Amino acid sequence: MRIVIDARLWSESGLGRYIRNLIGELQKIDEDNEYYILLLKNNYDSLVYHTKNFHKVLADFKWYSLEEQVKLLKILRELKPDLVHFPHFNVSFFYKGKFVVTIHDLIHQHFQTRETSTLNPIFHAVKKFGYKKIFSHAIKNSAKIITPSEFVKKQLIGEWGVKEEKVEVTYEGVDDKIIQLAKEKSVSSFQKPYLFYIGNAQPHKNLSRLISVFKKLREKYPDLNLVLSGPDHIFWEKIKSEIASSKTPRNDGQDSGILFTGYVSEEEMVGLYKNAEAFVMPSLEEGFGIPILEAMACGCPVVSSNAGSLPEVGGPASAGAVLYFDPHNEEDMVRVIGEVLGDKGLRKELIKKGERRYKEFSWQKLAKQTLEIYNNV
Repeated sequence: MRIVIDARLWSESGLGRYIRNLIGELQKIDEDNEYYILLLKNNYDSLVYHTKNFHKVLADFKWYSLEEQVKLLKILRELKPDLVHFPHFNVSFFYKGKFVVTIHDLIHQHFQTRETSTLNPIFHAVKKFGYKKIFSHAIKNSAKIITPSEFVKKQLIGEWGVKEEKVEVTYEGVDDKIIQLAKEKSVSSFQKPYLFYIGNAQPHKNLSRLISVFKKLREKYPDLNLVLSGPDHIFWEKIKSEIASSKTPRNDGQDSGILFTGYVSEEEMVGLYKNAEAFVMPSLEEGFGIPILEAMACGCPVVSSNAGSLPEVGGPASAGAVLYFDPHNEEDMVRVIGEVLGDKGLRKELIKKGERRYKEFSWQKLAKQTLEIYNNV
């Protein structure tokens, strides 16, 4: 088959990681199909494929744009593929060929309100209308829908009326480089005990509540820090503003214990995982939750929200690889995180069980399942 994969999101964090690992593993296992990988210019110039059946195609236009709709359709008509894989819902609206689409989550539908948008009201309304149209087209006209969890599959069935047999679940995993780095000795630049979080700061991440919980924990653990990592964005600025506005003349000069690192390299990230007292995942909803598996691979105890797909990733509470809390209940969060902080034996147990848990997931399995989908649609 001639298979096109839209990889223009190659350099993005979450979606890019999915695309990079999928294509990387497909190169190892599939010599039969011919692949045409759509790339932005910066990735097109830098990437080299060493397998003869993988070909780069320049598609230098951004997603979520009118230009995307026009130029993407033109490229697909020229390539005449047997199958297209859109790794995100932004499919070409007028493309009539066979395609599969990956729906990673429905978070934007549940949390994207006017208050959480950086756009003015008119553009926000237009974007929301366009999103719904394209999303509806993607799930209605796709030959198969791929999701990273049973949770997202059930959402599509319940909220969009998708037939169960149309949706295939392919679990994600931990990058090989992270696993390798975790085996090496790493130190953190933060000497005091700290809780760690990495990701973005959008509203569903629930960071305002995590910060409130951290302040309560610090009453018992005055040396405790909270390290927050993620590329700079307007939502991070909002979090920083909230912290600044909560200070009073009495405590303004005191150390808040909250440290923002901005973007961190993979090496720095592994060091932060390995030396943390615990990794905390406070989200109100997630389609998967790779940081849980990364923390486990790095030997870091995991404390997580019980919302969305997170218990599916971390395993049932009875298995003991993760301690769960209600992300809407600050007292429950304080209690559960406090249990880990106060019990070295419990931390060791979480690390041991987490090491077994993360090995149940891999990008290799995902690629094999995806190839099977390609060959059977």
